[in-house]
Amino acid sequence: MKLALFDLDNTLITGDSDFEWAQFLIEKKALDRELHEARNLEFYEQYKAGTLDIHEFLDFQLKPLSRHPRTQLETWRREFINKKIKPLIAPGTQKLIENHMLDGDLCIIITATNSFVTAPIAQVLGISNLIATNPEEKDGEFTGKVFGTPCFREGKIERLEAWLDQHNLTWLSFLQSWFYSDSLNDLPLLSKVTHPVAVDPDETLKKHAVENDWPIISLR
Repeated sequence: MKLALFDLDNTLITGDSDFEWAQFLIEKKALDRELHEARNLEFYEQYKAGTLDIHEFLDFQLKPLSRHPRTQLETWRREFINKKIKPLIAPGTQKLIENHMLDGDLCIIITATNSFVTAPIAQVLGISNLIATNPEEKDGEFTGKVFGTPCFREGKIERLEAWLDQHNLTWLSFLQSWFYSDSLNDLPLLSKVTHPVAVDPDETLKKHAVENDWPIISLR
């Protein structure tokens, strides 16, 4: 058996779904532009620089989910996927996924972005397995807090290993494993797989890939 792991933001799609979701809510006037737009940009720059405090960011990013009924959020999400995300799917994404599926590989999207935003994106891409940061829920509504370990940096390894354990699998279950990512934040998980692949990488990841003779590809 072989394992194929895919980061989502700026890897399979040519943008960041976390960032775009916040901008979409600002456009919908669900968030105040003056209060949230600059902060959203600030967190995005921190993420790209590898300095993001994930808990501070999640407090910012998940709070809006608690301010609106689930039905309203789901209505907005459908519009968001169609208008904002589908146009961002990288041209080479479907072929890459199809190649791994044709080989019978276990395909998983593993992303720091919360599962409310990313679950329908995974469905659009045809991948049924998703490991993402989970927003806490109570009685079917969001509390604005995170549930469990955020799926970020070393947390991706923790969450992946927990997922494998739930499915009676371990790293030793796989003869080969791939992880496709654009980000320096994914270096911990990239270093765990047998085939790390840098996809349209940031400068830090690109330098690391060159030094370690990792493949560098573009899906754009």
